Amino acid sequence: MNTDREIFNRSLLLMGENGMERLASLRVIIFGVGGVGSWCAESLVRSGVGHITIVDSDRVCITNINRQAMATTKTVGQVKVEALKDRLLEINPAADIDARQQIFCEDTAGEFDLDSYDYIVDAIDSLKDKMLLIELACRSKARFFSSMGAALKMDPTKVQVAEFWKVKGCPLARALRQRFNKMKRKPARKFKCVFSEELLQNRGTADADATDGSMTFGKVQTNGSIMHITAIFGLTIAGLILNDVYNSTY
Repeated sequence: MNTDREIFNRSLLLMGENGMERLASLRVIIFGVGGVGSWCAESLVRSGVGHITIVDSDRVCITNINRQAMATTKTVGQVKVEALKDRLLEINPAADIDARQQIFCEDTAGEFDLDSYDYIVDAIDSLKDKMLLIELACRSKARFFSSMGAALKMDPTKVQVAEFWKVKGCPLARALRQRFNKMKRKPARKFKCVFSEELLQNRGTADADATDGSMTFGKVQTNGSIMHITAIFGLTIAGLILNDVYNSTY
């Protein structure tokens, strides 16, 4: 019995032999495996992508359970990338999953050989580190996709894809562009982002000890987020990668 072939039977019907061979050889790195990145990783593995590097420094927090793929009551306290790796290998034991528990920042950026990947996915929270990743990824040979802010959203029909400089109504994209303009720097090339123009208000209040690092742009505030939106963001980025492969193979 060819287990791999059975697992990916439906993908094979759609992608064809050449497409599946391309997916199996693909190298993808995902920075940040929270509510967006974890679902992106799962979609890629379920579709047949053979080599994925996942990068995140955090451990699973109880407040992650509402929206992150690997977060359950059994994985609370575990290293996020290790918990996600376990989940991904349960889906496809033959997948090559490189789990790196570290922060991507100015001090660690040199440890990542971005040119060795076919695709780079940005799903990190830190504004400063996100800006750095955008700059370096756009100088690399890899295709690059970025997630803008997924918090304070509810309407799935408002999730969109646009080139970074054309993203509208997103505070994160605006903050990034302002920083680039202030520093008189721009990414070396254009890249696509997943975003939503919707911006709601928190209706509730979070427990002081139940925060988990959601992006707040330096403010002492935790913004609400929910799985159907964060997952759509992650699945959309995965879809951009898969569609790119589909259109480049025959």
